[in-house]
Amino acid sequence: MKPGSARTSRLRRGSGRGSLAGSTANHGSKFSGGDVEEPSETAARSKRRPRETVPSGNLTSESGETTAGAPEAPEAPGQDGASRTAAEARSELAPGLYLVATPIGHARDVTLRALDILSAADVIACEDTRVTSKLLARHGIATSLTAYHDHNAERARPALLARLARGERIALVSDAGTPLISDPGYKLVRAALDAGVPVTTAPGPSSLLAALVLSGLPTDRFLFAGFLPSKAGPRRSALGELASLRATIVFLEAPQRLAESLAAMAETLGARQAAVARELTKRFEEVRRGDLGALARHYAEAGAPLGEVVVVIGPPAEQAASSGDDIDRQLEQALAGMSLRDAAEAVARATGAKRRDVYTRALALRSADKPR
Repeated sequence: MKPGSARTSRLRRGSGRGSLAGSTANHGSKFSGGDVEEPSETAARSKRRPRETVPSGNLTSESGETTAGAPEAPEAPGQDGASRTAAEARSELAPGLYLVATPIGHARDVTLRALDILSAADVIACEDTRVTSKLLARHGIATSLTAYHDHNAERARPALLARLARGERIALVSDAGTPLISDPGYKLVRAALDAGVPVTTAPGPSSLLAALVLSGLPTDRFLFAGFLPSKAGPRRSALGELASLRATIVFLEAPQRLAESLAAMAETLGARQAAVARELTKRFEEVRRGDLGALARHYAEAGAPLGEVVVVIGPPAEQAASSGDDIDRQLEQALAGMSLRDAAEAVARATGAKRRDVYTRALALRSADKPR
């Protein structure tokens, strides 16, 4: 890493208190958040406060009708109620579908309520049983698992719906973070609601929200756009559709495609401020900030980063109507990789100029470039 090229800050953990180390003037930040020593199970158990009684929750169906109140969440294994049987714990959890968030990196980023539900459910539907089994083993949970992912969703969904219809309690999780974000879970939720099955959530970690709040970019209005198409043409078209949006945009991206995607973003969206976040909540968490062009150049030189990547792009800067020279400059950049029509449309969206006027300028530029 070149001096002055990234902003780095680390949290050093000492005797129970974190201290923020000095940072250098740069554009990114690294945060060491995963090097905390885990207490033993005995020590952790001795530090837990006595369990407090909380109000019962209700599950709400699609029609807005409230079903039988969900009783107080059962104790997770290893707490004061460890002597209770699984059947007793399960009887306190109302039948229905539970959308449960799991850690995105740091293993301790899981809520007590999530553990309660996972321990009391009849079955846990998950993307990869190997991944979820590690989480359950860490917390002493023995609930059975069933796979539910992109490749088997159409086959597995009817069986899950049948179990829900029998009054079972099913927890739906993803490998990391909040389920239904870029996974097939929403189809199960839709089908459950259509069947009158109560659905609720145990909210928690989300990589897109974590990246958004760490980005330093506006958070009052944003769009989650998922993954961009992997091929250049469809990717340019997708970005062109977003060019005029006056909001922060959040993408997920594969590390090996990051530099290429950032270059396409810079070409289509212009010199916007952005942030690339990776390894969130883990020991080598990093958030690199800068304009899209600078970020594209950095990752083109540095190579693909390690870990899951979230890209956050700020909204277009508020400015007066673009001058003719500025429109021509953006057209020249766009015409280098797009058709005349697509280039004119993308620049019109980015500048707020009339598409017909931009198209006329694009024709003039194309004619001027032709040899005579």
